[in-house]
Amino acid sequence: MRGKMKSDSLEGKVALVTGAAKGIGKACALALADAGANIIFGLKDVSTGGEVIEQIKKIGREVIPVQMDISKIQEINEAIQAGLKHFQHIDILVNNAGIGAPNKAESVNEKDFDETINVNLKGTFFTAQAVGREMIRQKYGRIINISSQAGFVALETESVYCMTKAAIAHLTKCLALEWAKYNITVNAVAPTFIKTPGTLKWLNNEAFHDSVIKRIPLGRVGNPMDVAGPVVFLASQEASLITGATLMIDGGWTIQ
Repeated sequence: MRGKMKSDSLEGKVALVTGAAKGIGKACALALADAGANIIFGLKDVSTGGEVIEQIKKIGREVIPVQMDISKIQEINEAIQAGLKHFQHIDILVNNAGIGAPNKAESVNEKDFDETINVNLKGTFFTAQAVGREMIRQKYGRIINISSQAGFVALETESVYCMTKAAIAHLTKCLALEWAKYNITVNAVAPTFIKTPGTLKWLNNEAFHDSVIKRIPLGRVGNPMDVAGPVVFLASQEASLITGATLMIDGGWTIQ
């Protein structure tokens, strides 16, 4: 899972990564640690993620796991306060946690709808708000939201998920504009299909995989490090004049 991105570009920084136990969140936490950051490891279930935590420690970075179901505002606030108590500052937020089980639009019920909205939109907003308040105080911050190509193209059986990811891309612009005066940049990345524990059951289906590949000019689906590298860049000083942008990590899907 770890990439060869070793540097000290984020030395002394503290990064909060939500949904950090696996997939894109795991890759981002490891890549940020490789680049020098200490990690606040946000987990829906704080008893998970031990293997990744040990990997971060072996890199030589500090890491603290925090209970953080982002559909619950109290858990968001408590997790952030725990991170601040330990590190005294939070410089980077990777707003990664999200859900998106496929479901035909005509079959979506209120429970399905509310669960997706509560994690993907409510959770993303209130996590950014809580961390943003600290970044405003310290006059510095880097926020990277995880959107999706699904926020820019329509995907069958993903109407609610697509809607939330489109909203995240626009929320990114709104927060970037509002917080620019505090030296806070807010950007997003929008991946295509990425091989993660949550997507393998579909990507391992040959017919589905082939249908996806036909839509990607570069001819492959992504892996988590394809997302983590750009996230590290957007968190770094090299990206200090970039804000309000959504970087497509889609192999060319949306240029067609």
